[in-house]
Amino acid sequence: MFIADKWKEYTILDTSEGEKLERWGNYILVRPDPQIIWSANKKHPGWKNKNAHYHRSDKGGGQWEFINLPEQWQISYDLHSINRKLTFNLKPFNFKHTGLFPEQAANWEWMTDLIDRSKRSIKVLNLFAYTGGATLACAAAGAQVTHVDASKGMVTWAKENASSSGLINAPIRWLVDDCNKFVEREIRRENTYDAIIMDPPSYGRGPKGEIWKIEDCIYDLVCKCNSLLSDDPLFFLINSYTTGLAPGVLSYMLNLKHGRNAIVKSDEIGIPVDKDPLFILPCGASGRVVF
Repeated sequence: MFIADKWKEYTILDTSEGEKLERWGNYILVRPDPQIIWSANKKHPGWKNKNAHYHRSDKGGGQWEFINLPEQWQISYDLHSINRKLTFNLKPFNFKHTGLFPEQAANWEWMTDLIDRSKRSIKVLNLFAYTGGATLACAAAGAQVTHVDASKGMVTWAKENASSSGLINAPIRWLVDDCNKFVEREIRRENTYDAIIMDPPSYGRGPKGEIWKIEDCIYDLVCKCNSLLSDDPLFFLINSYTTGLAPGVLSYMLNLKHGRNAIVKSDEIGIPVDKDPLFILPCGASGRVVF
C-alpha cells in the first residue's frame, strides 16, 4: 500500500460505524466513509468535541452540521523529499469535501523525489487537477506544470493555494478546460510532457456539458495521453476513487500501454489511523509508471 504517513497537521483520530474522526489543523471533523464497515468504541473525546459533522442522507448526498468551524482555514504539509512546505486553504463544501485529499501526500512525495533526482527540466501535465495539491508539489520540485480542470472555482482555489504556498510566480499554466478535449488539442499541436498526472472523477461534466463516466472514458484517455509523452518521459500517475477501478485494473491498463518499457506498480493508497501502522484506512488506489 502507498501510505501517507508524514502529516503533522492532519490525522485520522478514530473510525467507527461508517464515519471517520479527523483533525485538520486546529479543527476536528466527522465525515462519512463507506470503507468503514466496523463498529468500535468511540472513546476518543473528539467524537463529542467536534467542530463540524457531515451527515449523509439515506436518499443520497447529505449536509454539514457546523458547531464551531470557520468558513475557511489552513493546514500545511512538509514535503520531506525536497524539504519544502505546502499550505492549503480549506473550507467545507458539497459532498463532504474540504478541498484536499490528504492521502495524496504519498504521491506528492513520490513524484517530487523523481523530479528532484532527474536533475533536468521536467514538464508536467496535471489533468482533473482539483485544488492543486499535485500541481504545487511538482512546481515546488522545480517542474513546469500545466494545471487543467473543468471547474473555474477549483482552478481559482488552486491559485489561492499556490499563493499561500509561495508558488504564485512558479511556472504554472492554469487552464479551465475539458480535460479530454484539451488532450486532443495538445496532440494536434504536437506538444509533449515528461510526466502526466490524472485524478479523474467517477462521473462529471465539462464546462460545456460534456459527460465524463470513468468506466467508459478512462482507457481512451490513457491512450491519448500516451501520445503526449516526450521522448524521455519520467512518470505517469492515475488516481482512482472508483470501486470498479481496483489496483489490479489500473496495473492491467497501464501495462497494456507501458509495461514493456517501464515499471508499473498499482496499489491502494491509505492513511494510518491515529498514526498506528497496524491500522491503515484505504482511501482509493493509484497506478504509477516510472520510465
